[in-house]
Amino acid sequence: MRDQRIFQHKVQYYETDRMGITHHSNYVRWMEEARVHFLEQIGWGYDRLESSGILSPIISVECRYKATTTFPEIIDIEIRLLEFTGVKMKIGYTMKNSSDTVVFEGRTELCYLNREGRPLRLQKSHPEFYEVMKSLL
Repeated sequence: MRDQRIFQHKVQYYETDRMGITHHSNYVRWMEEARVHFLEQIGWGYDRLESSGILSPIISVECRYKATTTFPEIIDIEIRLLEFTGVKMKIGYTMKNSSDTVVFEGRTELCYLNREGRPLRLQKSHPEFYEVMKSLL
């Protein structure tokens, strides 16, 4: 069984620029793909979160481009929970090509809001999700 913290993305032709290199904006999408996959794997996909009244907007993105990628490379994206307070979380991403070369490192920071846009304290409002996330630190 594949590690739930690893997501694979195949670089698509349309993701590349005229030089044949992946356009930098696509790495942010890949972080989202990996995050969505990770949450699904732990039983808390975005559909479950949102139906439970939990919204989680991105409040910060950090990107460090280490090497280029090209069509049709397969990129392994490792996701790590760096911080979880029950109000915010930080996630780290390391992307590697098939040669195990790090091509990208990034971080996202998310907060938790209710449907009215007010901050949630998950330990109180959604203890089951809170405990799952705390266990992953």
